[in-house]
Amino acid sequence: MDEQLVGTVTHYFGQPHVAIVEVSNGVLHVGDTIRIAGAHSDFTQKIQSMELEHASVESAEAGDSVGVQVSERAREHDRVYLVTGS
Repeated sequence: MDEQLVGTVTHYFGQPHVAIVEVSNGVLHVGDTIRIAGAHSDFTQKIQSMELEHASVESAEAGDSVGVQVSERAREHDRVYLVTGS
């Protein structure tokens, strides 16, 4: 698997398990596989939904801060990678 750094978690909401991701590089799409990694986090998941300013969006690009529903706890400063290849 190849990975490309696309952003950083800036905030995490425990209910309903949403990470705010500041996209700094590239583009994220609903359906993409991401890996969230940090000192206490390391998990991979598919993006099921994203929100930008409380509206559902299909993609986010550099400069956007999007809410992504996550399957595990994410922490501020965790790095977000786009997983590509096999």
